[in-house]
Amino acid sequence: MDISQYTNDAVELLKKLISTPSVSRDETAAASVLADFIEECGMPYQRIGNNILIQEDMDDSKPTLLLNAHIDTVKPVSTWTRDPFTPTIEGDRLYGLGSNDCGGGLVSLLQVYRVLRGFPSQHSGQSAPLPQRSAYNLVFLASCEEEVSGANGFSLALPQLPKIDVAVVGEPTGMQPAIAEKGLMVIDGVAHGKSGHAARNEGVNAIYEALDDLVWLRDYRFKKSSPLLGPTKMTVTVLNSGTQHNVIPDECRFVIDVRTNEYYQNEYLFSFLQKHMKKCELTARSFRLSSSHIPVGHPLVQRCIKMGMVPFGSPTLSDQALMPFPSLKLGPGDSARSHSADEYICVSEITHSIETYLELFR
Repeated sequence: MDISQYTNDAVELLKKLISTPSVSRDETAAASVLADFIEECGMPYQRIGNNILIQEDMDDSKPTLLLNAHIDTVKPVSTWTRDPFTPTIEGDRLYGLGSNDCGGGLVSLLQVYRVLRGFPSQHSGQSAPLPQRSAYNLVFLASCEEEVSGANGFSLALPQLPKIDVAVVGEPTGMQPAIAEKGLMVIDGVAHGKSGHAARNEGVNAIYEALDDLVWLRDYRFKKSSPLLGPTKMTVTVLNSGTQHNVIPDECRFVIDVRTNEYYQNEYLFSFLQKHMKKCELTARSFRLSSSHIPVGHPLVQRCIKMGMVPFGSPTLSDQALMPFPSLKLGPGDSARSHSADEYICVSEITHSIETYLELFR
């Protein structure tokens, strides 16, 4: 089997997706592009909103492997030096918004599904071999709204999935297995004061009311540090107060970005933080994005290690946070390119990922 034929298909599909803006919550057109490609390949699929699901010939007596990646992108930053929606190949690099995060993983996993399920490359016209086809069920899901953890993304598709035993998420990891990733909790804080005239020393300054709590949030260090993910971290990232120079502010609002390791559940952490606030009231926007972890002894992780890969912990969030089953991140590209100007994926990275996935799953 000539992998280059599947690489060509993957690259051509990725170019179409780059040309179709798919910022989170606006993925309808991109989902249609992907669905049209899947239909042309002869694969039956189900569309759940803007999520695309492929599953067939399921056998309840066999374990099930989910292949997942997302179709949405962030908004392009202002420092792009080229049109982010015009796919451009220069040497080995394919430039375009979403090429690295995570278009490369998306199109590579789709080609791997085609190979393992026996659907031919559009260039070869020949069926691919089916190594150990009966060993496990295979499911492919292209999810939307990943960048915003939206309710119409993976969460919408989850009830339609069969029982999943393990998932591979095609985020850019340099084709090294991320077996843990940090969770996320965003917390809104507020301190209340009393307005008054600044010249008359009246009122209660809400900024000063918040100061002790803000200093505590800056200085506190959580005791349990993860070998893979490091410490749980919290950072005050937004602060708003006051209306004009001569009015004592009666309200100070701020936002805390909390990145958790596997030792701290979001609900516990929120309760802990609230107990340590002297004047501020806290409100968590959500508890749903917890840290995820797959044991190093899991057969899929062990297979990665035997192939020479090195497991690591990822600081970035993905749809893994919404998966109630074991999962790992493994995909082409470099996480450092994500959300940056002039984002790109290497064509050679796509070829390598298809070859690596096939060796792993066989």
